[in-house]
Formats: sequence, C-alpha cells, structure tokens
Amino acid sequence: MSHSLGIAIESLVAVLLLLTIGYCMLLNKRLQRLKADEHSLKATIGELITATEIAERAIGGLKHTVRDVNENLGSQLAAANQMSAQLKHALAEGDAVVRRLSKIAVAARPSAEAREAPEPAPAPRMSSAKAVAEAAQAFSERRRANGLAA
Repeated sequence: MSHSLGIAIESLVAVLLLLTIGYCMLLNKRLQRLKADEHSLKATIGELITATEIAERAIGGLKHTVRDVNENLGSQLAAANQMSAQLKHALAEGDAVVRRLSKIAVAARPSAEAREAPEPAPAPRMSSAKAVAEAAQAFSERRRANGLAA
C-alpha cells in the first residue's frame, strides 16, 4: 500500500505540475500582450505629448495675434471715431450752407407780377453769327424804346 500511495501522490504532484505549467503558459501569453499594449500605450502617450506641445505653441501664437489685433483695432476705432466727428461737423456746416443758399434763392425769385409776364417763344435754330446780329438788334431796339439810345 505504501507503494501505491507513493505512486498516487507522485501522480497527483505530476498532474499539479502539468496544471502549473499550463497556467504559467497562459500567464506568459497575457504578459506578452500586456507588454505589447504597453509599447502601443507609450507610443500613444508620446503622440499626445507632441500634440499637446504643438497646441500650446499654437495657443501662444493665437494670444500674440489677439494682442496685435486688439492694438490695431483700438487705433482704428479711435481713428474711425475721429473721422465720424469730422464728418458730423462737415455735415452740419453743409446743412447751414444749404439753408443760407435756399434763403438767398427765395429772396432772389422774381415777384408774382414778373412771373405772370409771358415768356418769349423759343427762337428757331440759326447760325451763331445770325443769332448774334439779331440779339444786338433786339438789344438796340429795347434801348431805344426805353429812351436810352446813344
């Protein structure tokens, strides 16, 4: 019995060793996958760090651009406000000139009696020399009619 008990114990130990070897092989495969994942994770982390650095540089550039634009926009707004004030002043002066001109035009209009006088009919088209001669003759006739003949 002792001999069969020893064989049974040794067989049990052999089976347990086989199970241990199988489990170690399974753990080895898992460790290999874990190391492969670790390498891909390191590569991903490296890419993230690179992307973060690029983004930080881009943000710095954007901040600089915003400062420049803000300064330029401020000066342009000041110039625009000044130009607006000048235009308002010029418009006010122009409006005053138009009002004065309209008063002058109203004062210069002929009276109602002069407006009722018939206007001469338009003369037919003729040569300029003939027109000048006729104009001179009409002028001299008016002067004679008014008693201002020379």
